[in-house]
Amino acid sequence: MKNRMEWGFLGGRVILGFIMLAHGIQKLGGIGNTIAMFEKIGQPAWLAYATAIIEAVGGAFLIAGIFVVPSAILLGLTMIGAIVLAKLPMGLIGGYEFPLSLFGLSLILAFTGSRKLALSEIISSEK
Repeated sequence: MKNRMEWGFLGGRVILGFIMLAHGIQKLGGIGNTIAMFEKIGQPAWLAYATAIIEAVGGAFLIAGIFVVPSAILLGLTMIGAIVLAKLPMGLIGGYEFPLSLFGLSLILAFTGSRKLALSEIISSEK
């Protein structure tokens, strides 16, 4: 049972990692548009940079399997921010359902971690 759970955590970790990495790269690649979007909802430009970096780096860390718990916590916080600051007025369907799903996956990984095929496990087992 535990082995099956670890495979499930691996799947969730990699999927969340790719989604967040893609969103972070998209935000960084069009940082001017990202800043404009953040300012439109009343948020400062620095928050656009922070969000983009957290999404890109956190996503890459999840894929690699390093700093899984802190990355999942930070990514979960960005999803709470997306829900509260941008998506909540749109309602669940077509609004905050996607960031809520990503928050749920982040929450699971923040509590469980993910060791299967994680770079951090490979490094620690060699010591």
